Amino acid sequence: MTLRDAPDGAPVVVGVDDSPLSLTAVRLAAREAAAHDRPLRIVHTFNWIAAPTEPTPEEPRRPAERLLARCADAAAEAQPGITTSCALIEGAVLTTLLRESGSAALLVIGDGGLGRDPAVPADSDATAVQIAARAGCTVLVGRDRLPAAGSVLVGVDGSPASLTALDFAFDTACRRTVDLVVVQVWDAVDSTGRLPPEAADRLAEAMAPWQRKYPSVAVTQHVRAGDPESALLDEASRAQAVVVSARGDEPWRGMLGAVSQAMLYHSPAPVFVVRNPHELYIQE
Repeated sequence: MTLRDAPDGAPVVVGVDDSPLSLTAVRLAAREAAAHDRPLRIVHTFNWIAAPTEPTPEEPRRPAERLLARCADAAAEAQPGITTSCALIEGAVLTTLLRESGSAALLVIGDGGLGRDPAVPADSDATAVQIAARAGCTVLVGRDRLPAAGSVLVGVDGSPASLTALDFAFDTACRRTVDLVVVQVWDAVDSTGRLPPEAADRLAEAMAPWQRKYPSVAVTQHVRAGDPESALLDEASRAQAVVVSARGDEPWRGMLGAVSQAMLYHSPAPVFVVRNPHELYIQE
């Protein structure tokens, strides 16, 4: 589902904390809000526990309010003219952001250091992974730096979910006026790694409707043998954004498929985890 399909007025929501990564996430979110003519909503959560020595119940709010002000300034500097609001919400981060995702056009978060730690296990309970797995809208997971110039990269496997991601990727490339790189992986027909003869034709056939819909987008198609995770990571270093479906053609794997997990852990570029419109989010 592209952002244009979200209800009118649905905001781009960005979750922030006091880490430097949050300002990068805010700038990414502001860019998406401007590109899609949507308001930006900056959300910070905190848990306040009263202490006997605490002078007033308002004291814990002051650093949080200053943080939100810095984030609002960063958004205005990155994209002057966008409509921005801030929300300071008491509660757990995961629960709050999942709830926010139910009415958002896009949810943007930092990766919490995932991209810097290759040892993160596949069953990690990191907040970024949990949100990407369970959100009720598409999620953009930012890295610690804004992406450099490059193409938009998308992986497809022929499943309905991956075609939704493909539509999102075409729309993103069109709005950013950049090239699109499409990667599809097939099982080799023999030990030499030779691809089935119909592989390239099948991908070209799948691309045709979107190339007619987005004639201005230059597309490079790669058909490869091997595993999808390695194929996408080979291209990710040259991309400004990676687009994957949440589960691809293996929904039995859980809330996130192997490819989307691999991109979250290892892609150097920001990752869009795209959800179909009918997928429901889960609250704690």
